[in-house]
Amino acid sequence: MDWQAISGNWLLVPSRPRAIVHFLGGAFVAGAPQITYRLLLEHLAHQGYAVVATPFINTMDHVAIARSTLLAFEGALDYLQEQILRQRYLPVYGLGHSMGCKLHLLICSLFEVERAGNIFISFNNFPARRSIPFLEQANQFSTVFEGMRQSFPLLNQFAQVSPMLDAEFVPSPDETNQLIADRYAVRRNLLIKFRQDDIDQTLTLNDVLQLRFPDLTTFHILPGNHLTPLGQDVTWQSGDAFSPIDALGQFVRQEFYRDLHQLKLQVLRWLDPVTFDRKA
Repeated sequence: MDWQAISGNWLLVPSRPRAIVHFLGGAFVAGAPQITYRLLLEHLAHQGYAVVATPFINTMDHVAIARSTLLAFEGALDYLQEQILRQRYLPVYGLGHSMGCKLHLLICSLFEVERAGNIFISFNNFPARRSIPFLEQANQFSTVFEGMRQSFPLLNQFAQVSPMLDAEFVPSPDETNQLIADRYAVRRNLLIKFRQDDIDQTLTLNDVLQLRFPDLTTFHILPGNHLTPLGQDVTWQSGDAFSPIDALGQFVRQEFYRDLHQLKLQVLRWLDPVTFDRKA
């Protein structure tokens, strides 16, 4: 299998796919998901899932990104139906990491789509001030700047800078939560949180979805951190003599892959529990 660029997506399609997984990644690594999430996505493909990974560039307008990624995915879906599936129906699952979770939530709340289920890994819905590294510092500077303007009138010519610092994502975090509570329509959901992840908001999302679909919402806490899904194939080269540094490097590598392996297992078990349990 090789990655293909189709309609603004990256596709990885096994010979006889059993389902389609639409993947959306995190805000700062979503531009090349076939690289940044390669191990996770290629593992899904080797297990029989057609992967459609849609790149995007983060802006303040998350509704516009949700719309554009959905349109790109529909282009890939048309290609799959015409060139590979030959009109054979396959279920579609959404898979998101961090901001990608929010986009799938918006897609399934604002647009008419058919999904067999969604998988949300490390959901993140923080406001722009916390999500964009420089914005909090810039806001602090603007407070000082406003005080200086009273003493130095020439600074008034830069006053137009200040409104930019109050920018917020569209929809805002509160608006997003309300939208999910009112309109999110996909009944079957898997939510995954990592133990060492201090920017995760999956617990909040779980509370909302448990109210809507309590019997079909599954929540797991796994070992790992916010970067676990971005696992890369790193080879540790030992020297001529095996040193303590080599031992430490191999230990870190093994621990990292163990966390990614647990994530893969949970995703596959949820996608097809009957087949997974039979193989186990």
